[in-house]
Amino acid sequence: FSPGLLVVAGSFAAFRLLNRGLERLVPPPPPARRNRWKWRNIWTSLAHSVLSGGGALAGFYLHPELSEDLVGTHPPGAHSLVAVSVGYFLEDFVDMLCNQKLHQSWELLFHHSVVIVCFGIAVLLHQYVGFALVALLVEINSVFLHLRQILLMANLVHTTCYRLNSIINLGTYVVFRIATLAWMTHWLFLNRENVPPAMYAVGTVGMAIMTPMNIILFYRLLRSDFFK
Repeated sequence: FSPGLLVVAGSFAAFRLLNRGLERLVPPPPPARRNRWKWRNIWTSLAHSVLSGGGALAGFYLHPELSEDLVGTHPPGAHSLVAVSVGYFLEDFVDMLCNQKLHQSWELLFHHSVVIVCFGIAVLLHQYVGFALVALLVEINSVFLHLRQILLMANLVHTTCYRLNSIINLGTYVVFRIATLAWMTHWLFLNRENVPPAMYAVGTVGMAIMTPMNIILFYRLLRSDFFK
């Protein structure tokens, strides 16, 4: 087995254990007790976002050569972080499949499938690790998206904390999600001659799926938190 696959398996097991123990670590408030599975799921996602978003920033800070070569450079720490994320997305995929109806979760299941394929290629080939790390910068915004869900489940919508989180969420959404995905699409277009056709096709399809999904989510957030 590739060491990367061992990290993926270890990450899957670790996030599964975290998910199982979260109800003791962070007991759900009364409004969230109707959906205990969702409470655990969001907190697990928040833990991954803090780890992967912070790790991606640290990766580019500690290894500036990553930003110069998104294809061939693969420091062990950055490669492991991408593998850890594959393990998380696999765990979350299984968690949703087991606990949520398909019509409620198909968008996220589809999203996770695309991420698992793209990140899995980076882990197995030891290539495009820098590109995957750029994608993980999106998780900085996901921290505030998950906090928003936690506050909603705890029935804390009409609080200063929720309002402040909404503003930060929107700002980080534009910077770390929309701008990052636009930059990745631009990079793919500029480097199309240097990327093998199969990898270029996977990347292009991935960006073509992610971009409209994120624009739709941005519109939903605006409508819900600012235009209601």
